[in-house]
Amino acid sequence: MASGPLEQFQIKPIIPIQVGDLDLSFTQSSLMMTIAVVLVTGFLTLAMRGHTLVPSRLQSMAELSYEFIAGMIRDSVGPEGRKYFPFVFSLFMFILLGNLLGMIPYSFTYTSHIIVTFTLAFAVFVIVTIIALVRHKLHFFSYFFPEGAPIYMAPLLIPIEILSYLARPVSLSIRLFANMMAGHTMMKVFALFTISLGVFGVAPLAINVALTAFEILVAVLQAYVFTILTCLYLRDAIHLH
Repeated sequence: MASGPLEQFQIKPIIPIQVGDLDLSFTQSSLMMTIAVVLVTGFLTLAMRGHTLVPSRLQSMAELSYEFIAGMIRDSVGPEGRKYFPFVFSLFMFILLGNLLGMIPYSFTYTSHIIVTFTLAFAVFVIVTIIALVRHKLHFFSYFFPEGAPIYMAPLLIPIEILSYLARPVSLSIRLFANMMAGHTMMKVFALFTISLGVFGVAPLAINVALTAFEILVAVLQAYVFTILTCLYLRDAIHLH
């Protein structure tokens, strides 16, 4: 009997680890995260090991990914954002690999879980807030009152700005989680149609092939959106208004 479309998101322990009431099991999600880190590290290490003036294909891919993120930071944050390149680049590659590895049959998409995406988004939120506080001290709080706004609007604008700021990790995490979960669920639904219809499942199969191509595009796009928003939050932290 074929499994339901939501069963693919169930966390299953590979190595059960129980410490008192705390479940620290090594799951398939942990495995895919480990594979993603190993693949990115191996890719960059191998690509840049034989660094030459005439780059190989692997080196070209590594340099292209480097320039892509460096250009994003330069355009969004400015020259002062260069020091944050390692963090932004690592974030982009981790999310991208998580999205793309989830497209492999029988693998697991760890970015389809809200706890993972919220942890990433909350880390961005905390780091950006710390940067802003260290850089601007108490002047940081002027961010919550738009420049040029009349002072009598402060009781209305300040709570709105604070809520908007605190909602950043929520919106950032839900956007990535919802897109990855919805796409994989839809693909599973059409796959079940294909199986149940047998020889008449040509139409659902064709739709699933198109959805696969679309989901790969979404995987790349969502990694880009998460990263560009991180860059915009960094810009706000560095330049305030």
